[in-house]
Amino acid sequence: MTRDNLLGQFLQARRARVRPGEVGLATYGRRRVPGLRRDELARLAGVSVQYLTRLEQGVDRSPSPQVVDALATALRLDQDAAAHLHALAAPPSEPRRPSEARVEVQQLLDSWGSTPAYVRDRCFDVLMANKAATVLAPMYHPGHNLVRDVFCDPAARSLFPDWPDIAEQTVAALRTAADPRDLRTAALVADLQRNDEFRLLWGRHDVRPSRNEIKRFDHPDAGLLILRRQTLTIAGAEDQVIIVYQPDPGSSSADALTRLLLIRNGSGSGSLVVCERSGGGRATSVAVGAGGPAAAGGGRVGGGAGP
Repeated sequence: MTRDNLLGQFLQARRARVRPGEVGLATYGRRRVPGLRRDELARLAGVSVQYLTRLEQGVDRSPSPQVVDALATALRLDQDAAAHLHALAAPPSEPRRPSEARVEVQQLLDSWGSTPAYVRDRCFDVLMANKAATVLAPMYHPGHNLVRDVFCDPAARSLFPDWPDIAEQTVAALRTAADPRDLRTAALVADLQRNDEFRLLWGRHDVRPSRNEIKRFDHPDAGLLILRRQTLTIAGAEDQVIIVYQPDPGSSSADALTRLLLIRNGSGSGSLVVCERSGGGRATSVAVGAGGPAAAGGGRVGGGAGP
């Protein structure tokens, strides 16, 4: 990932995805670009072509909030992508020190004995997990990077029946959560660029935070598990979130998960083929108790926002 011109790269990528007809522009003859031309975006956003050129080339990196809003509207960005554009246009902030993994958080995870739960950071490194999570998937063991495992571990494609959706949402969630100016993020993305599928998705510049959704697992021992995913904030550790998976009470997935945990006696097994590691969203707070977090209603069946 080139960190020098993140704003310009985002503008160029998203400009290429907007068709003229989508914004009311007539087209005549053959076009040399797949999306909007630079002059068309400039006209829609109410800025000069020269100024937009400087933004895309990284010569000018500090557009006003009003200009950013105009560009977001012209590019038809949703709320998540518009917020990301504003973040790219903001002055660089001081690097944040990663929060430490706290023992009381691990104790909380362990208290949810039958509820798979783990903690990840902004780079999708797994920091903590309970035994139920590691039984659900070895990629949830502390020390794994979820993005790397989704793309580099062949077992992930078998584990997630909706792998194409999972892969797409994982990349979009990483772009949302991680600081693109962070050296650790840059190293992870640069390493994963060797994977053709990751490189293609990363180049789309999609932005979508992790949300509470329904996720399907094709577990080798338990079969199909349909679990509700929840993302919980951790007070005092804004760079970490707790990811929790719960079946609907009384469902076949609840019975299968219970049998799996009883058979495994709470200890994970199996192995993953993981790529070589390099160095180093929006979350929803819900009420939690000793039996696990309260299940949220609703949800979309299919690939959730990342693993």
